[in-house]
Amino acid sequence: MTAAHLPGDGGLDDRVPFLARLENEERSALLSLGHELSFAPRIQLLHQNEPSSHVLLIVHGWTKVTAAAANGYEALLALRGPGDIIGESAALTGRPRSATVTALEAVRAVAVEHDRFTDFLGRSPAASFALLGLTSDRTRAADRRRLEFASMSVRERFAALLLDLARTHGRRTDEGIELAVPLSKQELAGSVGASREMVQRLLKELRDRDAVATGRRALVIMRPDLLRRIARTERPVRDDPQ
Repeated sequence: MTAAHLPGDGGLDDRVPFLARLENEERSALLSLGHELSFAPRIQLLHQNEPSSHVLLIVHGWTKVTAAAANGYEALLALRGPGDIIGESAALTGRPRSATVTALEAVRAVAVEHDRFTDFLGRSPAASFALLGLTSDRTRAADRRRLEFASMSVRERFAALLLDLARTHGRRTDEGIELAVPLSKQELAGSVGASREMVQRLLKELRDRDAVATGRRALVIMRPDLLRRIARTERPVRDDPQ
């Protein structure tokens, strides 16, 4: 999966996966501690609130990380792919899983038991610092996103989300930039704190403006320039429909 880099878009440190932060010898040593598992699309790899016994190192494929509130509302927290580690928070704290991780496509991952993982970190200061750096980068990115979203309308947040997905999970086609991860309208809504109906309305507005084209679990961005104008506080007094 090749990301379509958009003019003016910069990479974020939190997108550098854990395995890419390790030297070859450490990476091979860590992977050798576990066993490989395969997951079909839409199968859950980890379950929110369940006890934790292992971490997963993704070798191939993409997953979504979601969390459900008591009222049933589900939020999309992140997308994790090749080289990423998942389940490490529960491994280090001994607490239940804080989120559910679901395969978006065929996924292969290496499962490493808690004891082996923590023993590896104890023997490898470089790996421990790499994990600490990853945690710090993810926290900083989440804080930045909360701050930005707090000052945005739902329309602006949605435009920013589509640009972010295009940059990290987009592939160029003759029609535009196709999002390479299959996300439903509910999942898109959960990522921006909106209802599914609101996302449907926003997608219709963007289709009417020839900014996007949609199909079943498919979305192509044809006018990223328009999305940038919306995300950077384009106001209704211009041409942003209400």
